[in-house]
Amino acid sequence: METYLLEWAQLLLRWLHVIVAIAWIGSSFYFVFLDSNLVPPQDPILKDKGVGGEMWAVHGGGFYNPQKYAGAPGNINSTLHWFYWESYATWLSGFGLFSLLYLWQAPTFLIDANVFNWSPQAAGVTALVFLLGFWLVYDRLSRALFNHPQGQAWVGGAVLVLVAALCWLANHLFAGRAAFVIMGATIATTMTANVFFCIIPGQRIVVKALTSGEAYDEKALAFYGLRGKQRSVHNTYFTLPVLFAMLANHESLLVSHPQRWVLLFLMMLAGASIRQFFVQKHAWHLGKSAHPWPYALVGVAIIVGLVVALRPSSVASDANAPAVSLEQVQAIVNQRCISCHGAQVQMKNMRFDSADMISANAQNIYQQAVVLRQMPMNNATGITESERQALGRWYLALQPPVKP
Repeated sequence: METYLLEWAQLLLRWLHVIVAIAWIGSSFYFVFLDSNLVPPQDPILKDKGVGGEMWAVHGGGFYNPQKYAGAPGNINSTLHWFYWESYATWLSGFGLFSLLYLWQAPTFLIDANVFNWSPQAAGVTALVFLLGFWLVYDRLSRALFNHPQGQAWVGGAVLVLVAALCWLANHLFAGRAAFVIMGATIATTMTANVFFCIIPGQRIVVKALTSGEAYDEKALAFYGLRGKQRSVHNTYFTLPVLFAMLANHESLLVSHPQRWVLLFLMMLAGASIRQFFVQKHAWHLGKSAHPWPYALVGVAIIVGLVVALRPSSVASDANAPAVSLEQVQAIVNQRCISCHGAQVQMKNMRFDSADMISANAQNIYQQAVVLRQMPMNNATGITESERQALGRWYLALQPPVKP
C-alpha cells in the first residue's frame, strides 16, 4: 500500500509542478518580451500621465495596450496584480517531489554505489547544500557587483564557472539521474529565492511608498526597481538550463554517459545562449541592438556537435550471434532483476520470477533494460553489456518477420 500511495503522490506532485511551472515561466517570458518591446508613447495624454513605454498587441480577438509608467502612477484605481505565487508554488511542488523521490528513497534514486558509496543521510544533506550554497554564493556576488560598470558580465562569468564546477561535482557524487535533477533544482531554487528575497520585497517597498501619500526617496526606490530588474533578467537566462536538466534526467543516453557532467553543462550553456537570442531579438525588432544570430548559432552548434559526438558507433551485424533461449534470459533476470521484481518486491507492479511472467513482460524488459537502459536502477545489480545484448537478441527473435 505504501508503494501504491507513493506512486500517486509522485504523479500528483509532478502534475502540479508542471502546471505551476508553465504559469511561472509563461508570465516571466511574457514580461521580458513586454519590456523589450515597449516604445515611448506619442499620445500627449499618456506622456502627461507619466507613461514611459507602451505597446499594442492582438490576441484572442481583442486588442491590448500595455503601458509602463516611468515613475509613480497617479493612482491605482483597480486591483494590483502580483506575480509571485507561480514561482513559490513551482518551488514548493518541485521540492516536495524531490523530497519524496530522491530524499525519501535515497538508496534507490539518489545514490549509485558505482559513483560514490555513502550513506543516504550524507547524500541527502549534501543535495540540500547544493540548493542553498549556490544561492548564497550567487546572491553575494550579485550584491557585491551590483554597482560595478561590468558587474553583470562578472556575475555571468562567475555563475558559468560555478555551474560547471557543480555539474562536475554532482555527477561524481550522485546517481546520474539524481545529478541532473539536483543541478536543475539548484538553479531553480536560486530563481525562486530571487523572487522571494529580492524582487517581491523590493516591489512591496515601492508600492507602499507610492501609495502612502508620504514623501519618499526616489533614489532608494530606483535601487529596488533596478535590483528587481537585474534578478528578473538573471532568472530568464536560468530558465532553459533548468528545464533541460529536469527533462534530460529521463534520457539514459545522457545520464549514463561517462562524461555526463560535460554533456549537462554544455546543454545548459546552449540553452542560456538560445535564450539570449530570443531576449535580444525583441530589442532588435525595434532597432535597439544588432541581430543576435550569433547566440542562436552558438547554441545550435553545441547541440549539433553533441548529437554528432554521441552517435552510436557502427557495430558488426550480429546475425551470426548465437540464439538466446528463454532459460538463458531467465538466468539473467534472476540475477539482475528479481530483487525489485520478485515475489517479495514488485516495483511498478511487475514480477519476473517465472518464465511465463518474463515472456508476458518481454517488451517492458526490452524497452527498459536494452533500449532506454534505465533498468536496473543505477545498475545496482551490475548487469553487463553482453547481458543487455542477450536480452535484446532474445526479444527481437520473438518478433514476427517484416513482410517485404
